[in-house]
Amino acid sequence: MLAAKSARMRLFKSHVHVTYSWLAAVDALLFFASCYLATWLYFIPQPASLADHLQSLPYRAAIFSAITTLAMFSMGLYQPRQREGINGIFLRTIGAFALMTLGMTTIIFFFPGMHLWRGVFIYSAAIAFSSALATRWVFIKTVRMDQFNRRVLVLGTGHKANNIPRRMRRKSDHHGLRICGYVRVPGEETTVIKGNVVTLEQPLSDYVLDQNIHQVVVAIDDQQQLLPAEELMRCRMHRVSVLGLLDFFERQAGKILVDEATHEWFIFARGFRHRTLRGLGKRLFDIAGAASLLLVSWPFMLITVLAIKLEDGLRAPVIFRQKRVGLNGRTFDVMKFRSMTVDAEGDGKARWATANDNRITRVGQMIRKLRIDELPQIFNVLIGNMSLVGPRPERPEFVSELEKDIPFYNNRHYVKPGVTGWAQLNYPYGASVTDAKHKLEFDLYYVKNQSLFLDFLVLLQTVEVVIFGKGAH
Repeated sequence: MLAAKSARMRLFKSHVHVTYSWLAAVDALLFFASCYLATWLYFIPQPASLADHLQSLPYRAAIFSAITTLAMFSMGLYQPRQREGINGIFLRTIGAFALMTLGMTTIIFFFPGMHLWRGVFIYSAAIAFSSALATRWVFIKTVRMDQFNRRVLVLGTGHKANNIPRRMRRKSDHHGLRICGYVRVPGEETTVIKGNVVTLEQPLSDYVLDQNIHQVVVAIDDQQQLLPAEELMRCRMHRVSVLGLLDFFERQAGKILVDEATHEWFIFARGFRHRTLRGLGKRLFDIAGAASLLLVSWPFMLITVLAIKLEDGLRAPVIFRQKRVGLNGRTFDVMKFRSMTVDAEGDGKARWATANDNRITRVGQMIRKLRIDELPQIFNVLIGNMSLVGPRPERPEFVSELEKDIPFYNNRHYVKPGVTGWAQLNYPYGASVTDAKHKLEFDLYYVKNQSLFLDFLVLLQTVEVVIFGKGAH
């Protein structure tokens, strides 16, 4: 029961899936051990040399383990939203080990003393790859077992409760939990379309104990009139977690339901804080990250400049500047490589970018797919207009429209906009007010829970977005 209760934990202000964290920890230990097994196998013909090599192996094995685990994470292999089958996992694992090889090569180039011997590295990679596939197979088989899932009971069958079956339709949305039913509250209309509706014939606290429920989600439309406060308190005293609907979605889905939120919730909710020391740390993180990214990406930027000139002529502009809304609603000029025709908005009207937009050039299609068009924003980060991670900046024309149609839209401007963001990882490319609302829900999660740890996670997962071209239009 304890394992199921802790399906998600809060780590550095972020909600981390416990079972996937255990998987990452097991993988890291196996990757570390693979270096020792590889060394032993490689030096079997030379037992006299084995002891000498083992003395300097611990820190090299630790680096190998850390780089491999990060590469696996960057390919989405520790994410509950990963929905692909065995073939997809196999391909992602191959991609992760390709990234690991690139990472190890880079480290050895700058720090030659940290190298693994060529033969040992090949053996280590082969053993680690096999162990990664084996642990993943065991993991897939075990996470389906009910005893590893948190048993959740939803209190309510009205409009609020219907958010759960309506907005958590995918299997990946239910990782780590099992919805055991929706409890009908006397006086509330039942609108839940899917799910087991329960009419209690005993006190709620007794039913929770009888059904071995780990968590109760309160989703009553009129809580002031219908909330069974005493029964919920009894549930808490029996060590059963009690959550509101907003907190449940924040933990489970990494978003905040703007249609159900209130001004009071935003004011009193944990998070939404700005601290000087944290701001300084984030600024240093942005500068270091942007400078490192510029060091790696400048050859691709140069190739892009040449490609744009070859397609559109020597006099054609390469950099596209556009007004965007940034921190505290102030506007700034965002920089991108031009991916559309020069006269894309010749009539002066702002338009949403869409899939298969005929204004996009041939070079533009390629650089958008690979996200290379975003690279000049490195200079926006260095200047201070943007951060590496944050809500994507929107145009003033769209912001004025969206603030009228979407509640709490302006709250996303309490942090600097980012080159990448939490919403970009969790929601596909959008070009409508409805899409903007769904992306705002993820943006507000980031604003509420922002930390350097979350920034680091977002940057790692952005690798997956770039490689697989998710959301690129």
